[in-house]
Amino acid sequence: MIRATATATKTKTTSLAVTQSVFIGRSLRHSIRNAEAMITAMVLPIMLMLLFTYVFGGALDPSGQYVNYVVPGIILLCAGFGSSSTAVDVSQDMTNGIIDRFRAMPIQSLSVITGHVVASLARNMLATGVVIAVALLVGFRPSAGLMDWILAIGLIALFIFAFTWLYAAIGLVAGSPAAASSYGFILLFLPYLSSAFVPTETMPAWLQGIASNQPITPVIESIRGLLTGGSIQDQIGWAIGWCLFILIGSMVWSMWTFKRKAGRR
Repeated sequence: MIRATATATKTKTTSLAVTQSVFIGRSLRHSIRNAEAMITAMVLPIMLMLLFTYVFGGALDPSGQYVNYVVPGIILLCAGFGSSSTAVDVSQDMTNGIIDRFRAMPIQSLSVITGHVVASLARNMLATGVVIAVALLVGFRPSAGLMDWILAIGLIALFIFAFTWLYAAIGLVAGSPAAASSYGFILLFLPYLSSAFVPTETMPAWLQGIASNQPITPVIESIRGLLTGGSIQDQIGWAIGWCLFILIGSMVWSMWTFKRKAGRR
């Protein structure tokens, strides 16, 4: 009996892994076919980086080191642009009837959401690498060692993973892909209300409290500290805590919403 139970559990786990890999591959193929969206998600942050470096950088930092300040914020901005497409992709699957087909098959249809999330993480890590490469070409000079780079990349991946699940949840609750795109667009303003482009100390007093205590700021400050040799002791704990809070909350929200909506179909 114990052996039979263990075998059944192993078979179920293997089946789930195979299902997940199939849906991840499906989402990646969709990404390749929709290359314009991926290119746009990379080009927009790069254009903003060039704009702030060459147009506003001289006024914000006459020493010419503004590029070192702005790159961490641009990295998260790139992650936000890339993750936002997940809301549209999930909403399309929820409204075009394909979930009904998946529910008729002996598979966990929730895996389609996981596939979108993992594929988005892969796309965004690739886009992040491109943005960092362009930043190096325009003068970004990080002082990070190997371990600092590993920690920074890990934090970026955690941030992308958390916000992609949040966008997936938005896609599930939205009534249409257009609505999902509109709701997700609101989150793209968060980096502008943070320390991404200017220190929070330069903002009006009433805005400093918002900018200093929202989720994006500690993540940016932690990445900035890791890459440029600054202190991260006051920020890294908040950065990880915010990412885990958003990740867990978004996963629970997504699962509950999916079961509620898919169960009615």
